[in-house]
Amino acid sequence: MAFSFNSILKLLKNQFMSDVAIDLGTCTTLIYVNGRGIVLNEPTVVAIDVKTKKCLAAGDEAKKMLGRTPSEIKAIRPMKDGVIADFEMVELLLRTFIEKVQKKRLFTRPRIIICVPSGITEVEKRAVRDSAEAAGAREVFLVSEPIAAAIGIGLPVHLPTGNMIIDIGGGTTEIAVIALSGIVTNNSVRTAGDEMDDAILQYIKKNFNLIIGEQTAEQIKIEIGNAFPTVEDNTIEVRGRDLVSGIPKTVKLSSHEVREAIQEPLSMIIEAIRLTLEKTPPELAADIVNSGIYLAGGGALLRGIDILIREESNLPVTVAEEPNKSVVIGAGKILEDMPKFEKVIFTMKRE
Repeated sequence: MAFSFNSILKLLKNQFMSDVAIDLGTCTTLIYVNGRGIVLNEPTVVAIDVKTKKCLAAGDEAKKMLGRTPSEIKAIRPMKDGVIADFEMVELLLRTFIEKVQKKRLFTRPRIIICVPSGITEVEKRAVRDSAEAAGAREVFLVSEPIAAAIGIGLPVHLPTGNMIIDIGGGTTEIAVIALSGIVTNNSVRTAGDEMDDAILQYIKKNFNLIIGEQTAEQIKIEIGNAFPTVEDNTIEVRGRDLVSGIPKTVKLSSHEVREAIQEPLSMIIEAIRLTLEKTPPELAADIVNSGIYLAGGGALLRGIDILIREESNLPVTVAEEPNKSVVIGAGKILEDMPKFEKVIFTMKRE
């Protein structure tokens, strides 16, 4: 079996140069490896031994421990509102994940592209870069999440026509109008999936005198949550601790009540969309009337959110095929053809 020179070169390149694109989200971290596609999709949670500070679990395993750990183990979500809340834990998490996806490689320090919110400050950018370098990156490049999502969906970001993208994640909602490989107008609000979970948690506490955990609130949102009235009204049994008696109890919750609970975070997202549209130059606004709005991020999976945005904005709304993977797919496309997308990448220079 004869190998061409190119195929041998590709094989060697894959063996030594496994460059990585990371969507480091508040709730979920996705990793794309050059030539292999998405190889990791796990929660952004790390569990450590309190005494030794040693990592006991990361991702799925660590998420199962949230709210259930004894005093000597701590399960932490090191990202808050799309930015690093705990520098050491992010470094630990990244190192664990990178080792996991590179275990079959002859270990070389990879080049890493990390997606960051568009409203991130210079200090926060530096924190992301330092975490990635400490976790073993050779070079770190940053890409704005809305641009990565637009590329992931397949929008022509390099053209002078305007495209509007809304990326609803766990910690932030990114709204951006993109043209000529750049963001023309944008709005980054720290209201997204986590705020909805918290709103459900508070609603149940107030109306049913029941205390539930974050994971239960998230489960309720996924199973029966909706943003727009539907014909059928689903119900779910919710188990928690009674606020008065302190004894565990079960209540029934309907999708209508969940919609009522998440009304406030949803209206904040709608308001942010309206403000972004107001700031958009008229020529690009005309393009958006034709092409409409594109939805990405895990929050786009909430039932009826596209209908709600369509009703409020009078614009066509398209949900990406796999909205929760759009950002990392876009970052992966940038990784595989960096010269083509050099305008959208910002390199963090050392001072």
